[in-house]
Amino acid sequence: MSNCKVTAICNQKGGVTKTTTTANLGVGLAMEGKKVLLVDIDPQADLTTALGWPDSDALPMTLSDIMEKTIHDEEFGYYDAILKHDEGVDLIPASIELSGMEMSLVNAMSREFTLKSYLGMIKHEYDHIIIDCPPSLSMLTINALAAADSVIVPVQAQYLPAKGMTQLMRTIGKVRKQINPSLKVDGVLLTLADMRTNLARATADILRQQYGSTLKIYKTQIPIAVKAAEISAAGQSIFAYDKGSKVAQAYADFTKEVLADEARAKSKATRSR
Repeated sequence: MSNCKVTAICNQKGGVTKTTTTANLGVGLAMEGKKVLLVDIDPQADLTTALGWPDSDALPMTLSDIMEKTIHDEEFGYYDAILKHDEGVDLIPASIELSGMEMSLVNAMSREFTLKSYLGMIKHEYDHIIIDCPPSLSMLTINALAAADSVIVPVQAQYLPAKGMTQLMRTIGKVRKQINPSLKVDGVLLTLADMRTNLARATADILRQQYGSTLKIYKTQIPIAVKAAEISAAGQSIFAYDKGSKVAQAYADFTKEVLADEARAKSKATRSR
C-alpha cells in the first residue's frame, strides 16, 4: 500500500494563489527531502507555465492525453508525460485541450475516478502528489477531489473571496458523501494578506469565527508581494527567485506546518491501531 498523500489545492474563486501555493508547497516539500509530483488539472495551464513550460500545447503529452487514454482504456506509458523541474519536483502538465475533457468525462464510465485511476498507477513513486485545481467547481475539480486524500483551501484576505467558502465546503461535502468518504479538509490558508489593513484583519477574524471550530486555519499567512507575482514568468519557485523574501519565509513556514500536521496524523493513526 502506498504511503503517498494526495492533496488538492482548491477554491472555485480565481486569483487566490492556488497555483503559487501548489508550486511553492511542492518545492518546499522537495527541499525537505520528499518526493513530490505536481499535477496541473487547470486548462489555463498556469502551473505548467509557472514552472517553465509556457508553450504547453507543444508538449508531446499532457494530462488531457492521459485522461483520454484512461477513459478509453488504451495502453500508454504512465510516466511519459511527467516533466522534471530543476528544483526537484515532477510535473504532469496541462494544456488547453483539457477544456474539452469536460465533454469526454460526461459520457465516460466512472467519470469521477478517471484521474484517481491514473494516479493509482504511479503514486507509489511519490511521498506527495499535489493537484492544482481550476477556478471552478467543474468535472475536472470533482476528479481532483475524488483522487485526493485531503484539500487545502487558499483564501484571499478579502471579504468576498472568504464568503465564497460556503459553496466550496458544500461541494466538498457532496463529494465526501457520494464519491470519496475519506476526503478531508487539511486547512484554510490565508493568502495575499496585508495584515496592516483593517480588511485583511477583519477577513481573518471572519474565517476564524465561521470556520475555526470545524476547520484548521493555518497559522502561516502568505503576505502580498510584487516578487511573488513575478515568479510565473521566471519558471521558478519563490525559493529560487527571491529566497530571502517574506513570501519565501512564509511558504517555508507553511511547508513545515503541513509536515507537522501530517506527522501528528500519522502518530494518531498508529496509536489508534
